[in-house]
Amino acid sequence: MGFLKYLFTKQEPAESYDPAKLRPAVRASICTGEKVAGFVDLETKRFREVELIRTPDDLEKFKKRFGIEGEVETIY
Repeated sequence: MGFLKYLFTKQEPAESYDPAKLRPAVRASICTGEKVAGFVDLETKRFREVELIRTPDDLEKFKKRFGIEGEVETIY
């Protein structure tokens, strides 16, 4: 019964971030097209890389990992 309860309960994000201090974003290179998902510090405006995005599935995994809903801003 424990497995079924685990299977059908809403799972919390594996990792969390503070939306009051960080904004999720994807940084894309104009030259190479490389994309990196991470967070922009709202105070210092610095970008902190978390993971490389190679496919749209990678972006969905990033969003699920941190519990992000909706679109993620792309910065160049």
